[in-house]
Amino acid sequence: MDDKPVMATEAASVWTPTGETAPVVSEADVVSAIASVYDPEIPINIYELGLIYAVEIEGSAVKVEMTLTAPGCPSAQELPESVRLAIGTIPGVSEIDVSVVWDPPWDPSRMSDEARLALNMY
Repeated sequence: MDDKPVMATEAASVWTPTGETAPVVSEADVVSAIASVYDPEIPINIYELGLIYAVEIEGSAVKVEMTLTAPGCPSAQELPESVRLAIGTIPGVSEIDVSVVWDPPWDPSRMSDEARLALNMY
């Protein structure tokens, strides 16, 4: 018998004697969905770029605060909508609020080590 823990990769409904319960939305699911969104000008996902400032989950509602690399970013309309659509694929999510904030301003120090490595920024 294998004693390794089993990790669920997607939320699933659970049946109980009182009926089926809605899937539980986890931060890991939300981060994974956000990480599927890439900046069209940089081959790195927006989570690793450090564009996501906050993720809040209350039941089935998800709120994300994000920024862009610059106020004049040509993807200013596209990226928040892409984040909303990606989160919308998570089972159990019923409400999504994606806000673009400018304070604090984004700078390259917010990138993950993986992003810096991919962009040769060491």
